[in-house]
Amino acid sequence: MDITFLLNGREVSLSNVSPTLTLLDWLREDRALCGTKEGCNEGDCGACTVMVTDGHGARTLNACILFMPQLDGKAVRTVEGIAAPDGALHPVQDAMIAQHGSQCGFCTPGFVVSMAVAHMNGDAAHDDALAGNLCRCTGYAPIIRAAEAAADQPAPAHLHDTPPAAATNQFAPDSADALARLYAEHPDATLIAGATDVGLWVTKQMRDLGTVIFLNRCADLQNIDVTDEAITLGSGVTMDRMRDLMEDHHPAYAEMIRRYGSTQVRNAATIGGNVANGSPIGDNPPALIALGASVHLRHGDARRTLPIEDFFVDYGKQDRAPGEFVEAISIPRQPDRLRVYKLSKRFDQDISAVCGAFNITVTDGTVSAARIAFGGMAGIPKRATHVEAAITGQPWTDETLINAWQAWERDFQPLSDMRASADYRITAACNMLSRVLLEDLGATASVLEVQP
Repeated sequence: MDITFLLNGREVSLSNVSPTLTLLDWLREDRALCGTKEGCNEGDCGACTVMVTDGHGARTLNACILFMPQLDGKAVRTVEGIAAPDGALHPVQDAMIAQHGSQCGFCTPGFVVSMAVAHMNGDAAHDDALAGNLCRCTGYAPIIRAAEAAADQPAPAHLHDTPPAAATNQFAPDSADALARLYAEHPDATLIAGATDVGLWVTKQMRDLGTVIFLNRCADLQNIDVTDEAITLGSGVTMDRMRDLMEDHHPAYAEMIRRYGSTQVRNAATIGGNVANGSPIGDNPPALIALGASVHLRHGDARRTLPIEDFFVDYGKQDRAPGEFVEAISIPRQPDRLRVYKLSKRFDQDISAVCGAFNITVTDGTVSAARIAFGGMAGIPKRATHVEAAITGQPWTDETLINAWQAWERDFQPLSDMRASADYRITAACNMLSRVLLEDLGATASVLEVQP
């Protein structure tokens, strides 16, 4: 594939680029820009963080799972391009020195890039911005102090890159219509949107993906349409934009997304990719199922829509034919009753042991409607239909939840694995429903607070 992009302010044009060559490998092996480090090589540690600028502004991405064709028509800055052309350090670099924010230094380039992007964007949520950058020796206190110290300094002008025009590539369509035609012709192709999952197929499993189709240029798949009836999300909407949107409509969903991967992952991962992946521990499907969302599928010019819970058939199997792709997700507009709880061993950047979503309507003290869904409790994201039936029409009380106990085992027979035992998962799921009740009663139920 042919691509054109800016690298540290200079235009680069490449021909016949392997579609699965990662930016990390190219930087280190072709350009000897070794400040971008290889740590985990799966998008977890942040040592490979780079700044990528396009029409949506500057954002951080993990170079280890970023394929070169995804850079077409964008601007990239590595840690070597953060300082000014005359060598003057960026404010976050000065602050890292002054605050003693580095010891061995391996993680420092990634931290500096993440901090520079947050600084440029005026993002003062330093804990969130740096949750995807791991440091084993310094500790985060001096790094956070450095971010705070630099916050009031002006952003250097040289970082405001203007990306070049993208090259023309057959396997990087620029619209959903072009994608539909191309995918119908190549139904065995691998679709790549953010590559936060597919990237690991290459870096960890060493798989040959064969024909690949890149979706990042399909601007119409990145649309968000909010009407009185529904919120419609193109499948290419990234999780960082999803979080901003849900802040206004379903804040508990947005709070869960804050813990979805890291900033670097949320900037790349798409809602369509997370759904199409079909993972039983994906964090979006439980919330979408609880909200009564629908998935919109397309094959060529043919389109069909189905409830999202029907899309997941069995472990590793979805109701999607060869050449058919997820074009959009729609969520009915509704009063906000959604509660979403993510349970994992680490608060940040961890896979859920259990993710529960609860959309329960209470009228005059009685449960009048309920949609409850979980990830991590079965081979697919799954509704708790027997639990829903057990509480609907009943008083919204502890006694009702106790009486619904047997319904849980009719809905779920979870596995025991490295993340949690089956008994733990069932108990945690039951406790999550109790938490919904407690929050409705005005009790403090945050798991981040210790109560006497």
